[in-house]
Amino acid sequence: MASKRRISYRLQLFLPMVFTLWVMIIAFAVWQYKNIRENQMTQLRSQLALVNARIIDQYENDLDPTVFLDFITRYFRDSPDYKALRVTIYKDGQRLKSYGEPISLSRDQFTKARGVKQGLSFEREVNAREDDSETFNERDDTNYYGADVSADGRLIVYTSVPVSPPKSDNFFAANGFLIALFIVAMSLTVFSYFTSRYFGRNIRTLHEFAKGMAEGKPAGDYVFSHDELGDISRQIVELYDQRLEASKRTAEEHAVAMHAIEERARSKRQLTNNINHELRTPIGVIKGYLDTILENPDMDADSRTHFLRKAQDHVNRLAQLISDVSAITRLEDGGDLINTEDLNFHDLAFAVGSDLQESGALKQLKFKLDVPLDCMVEGNFNLLSGVITNLAKNAANYSKGTECELKMTKDDGKMYHFVFRDNGVGVAPEHLPHLFERFYRVDSGRARKAGGTGLGLPIVYNTIVVHGGEISVLNREDGSTGLEFRFSLPKFKENK
Repeated sequence: MASKRRISYRLQLFLPMVFTLWVMIIAFAVWQYKNIRENQMTQLRSQLALVNARIIDQYENDLDPTVFLDFITRYFRDSPDYKALRVTIYKDGQRLKSYGEPISLSRDQFTKARGVKQGLSFEREVNAREDDSETFNERDDTNYYGADVSADGRLIVYTSVPVSPPKSDNFFAANGFLIALFIVAMSLTVFSYFTSRYFGRNIRTLHEFAKGMAEGKPAGDYVFSHDELGDISRQIVELYDQRLEASKRTAEEHAVAMHAIEERARSKRQLTNNINHELRTPIGVIKGYLDTILENPDMDADSRTHFLRKAQDHVNRLAQLISDVSAITRLEDGGDLINTEDLNFHDLAFAVGSDLQESGALKQLKFKLDVPLDCMVEGNFNLLSGVITNLAKNAANYSKGTECELKMTKDDGKMYHFVFRDNGVGVAPEHLPHLFERFYRVDSGRARKAGGTGLGLPIVYNTIVVHGGEISVLNREDGSTGLEFRFSLPKFKENK
């Protein structure tokens, strides 16, 4: 079913106002017209009664009433309203004289006229005169009639004038305020038009906005008037902008969350695959050595000891791998749950460096420390010890340098900034972005030979991040060779 065309809000405001206004103007004009017409009839009645009374007065004062009738004819001859005036005088039932077409009286009319003097009832309008004579007036569809009877009942004056609508010139001349009222009405009509257009503009603009909102378009720039409707419209646009912004933010957060979930799932799959790969190698080697020993019971003691030591090395490597996998999993899944305390980072680094140096884990590498004695950080002792241990062992295994150094570079009030560097051969630039990836090795064969698990630097990265710091790696830029790890740790605050 086809829907009817709707009237715009502007016309809904404009049409009722204008319709009401013009109904009032027209009603007032009609009332005024009737009032003027009634006044005109009253004037005609009064004028006819005056003519009749003057003629009767002439008769009752023993004067010739026809003389006065001649005067009346001259007086009203040029009057537009009385040009068609008719006057007829009857005396003793006989027409005495007429002005204009004679007015004939029927016997009933004559009897009625005489009956006025005798006090009989008369159904039309009756006006009493001061001289005790009587006047009666009546009208039909085309003429207005008046009659007057002398005191002795012998003389009757019958007058008539056509009934006509008020003349337009008289109408407007006598009622100039109607013209002014018409001008005011036109002015109010124009004013209503522009007023409804002004208020309709907000509705039209809001309609365009609602249409765009339904289509999911941006709010854009909409201009509303500075009134209550404009304020409401601006609030609606503002709420829509906020909803769009919230939806956009939610979508972005959802995309980030989904990306994080996907990345986490990918990392776990990659970690699982890498663990499987890394586990197979030592397990296969251990199994090979043990199978060889068992299959050769007559093997000499030196060979048996050699095979057992090789198996032991791979068991140790396998244990280290499992420990590292456990550590990195714990950091990724429960990093927010680690316990922290106030630590003297100088003392911690000094103790770890001394232990590594004395145990021979650093081989030919010399560990140097340049950290203030009162460098208090907020952290986990075991995790931060693992950071220094992994950085130092990484330098000892792969840098081919002679020394490594841990140094504090800056205190910005909230964080301590450190650098750990060696004087080794460094790393090709294309490998730098991947050093913190799990199981990533610059030289896979050499790395396995050195005994690394490929998780040391990822553990370092995750440890610094869960402590609220940042870490980056680059080749040294001070003219020396080697790698440089820059990281930060939060300062301990007594009343946090």
